[in-house]
Amino acid sequence: MSITYISAEKFWGRDKPAPPGVHISTNINIINVEQRGEELTVPFIVTIGYTPAVAQISLKGQAIVSGEKDELERLHDDYKKQRAPPTQLLQTITNVSLIEATILSRTLSIPPPIPLPGLPPPQQKPDKERPSYVG
Repeated sequence: MSITYISAEKFWGRDKPAPPGVHISTNINIINVEQRGEELTVPFIVTIGYTPAVAQISLKGQAIVSGEKDELERLHDDYKKQRAPPTQLLQTITNVSLIEATILSRTLSIPPPIPLPGLPPPQQKPDKERPSYVG
């Protein structure tokens, strides 16, 4: 995997507090699947958008896929037939892109494009046990 282009822009004013309920969407586009010797080159574009319009991050790059000849041919044929790419390829592109975008989000002081882990809400215990009327 390599990232060849990065663009990040913050639209929200520095003096304004971040709006509540920011929604972040990630879009991955595979541009092509090219055979190069015993490998496939898979150029891609990842766009991360914020709603309301807080910021936008765009990344371009390429993944180099190697493996069994039959697997590579199947991946190439699936792309030509407009079938979904393998989950492992999409997951790798997503992971690398989100790591880079998270670093950029810190630089721009915007919410990171990945959900932060949260603590589950505490379960409330009833004050008193309710009487049962079932006999």
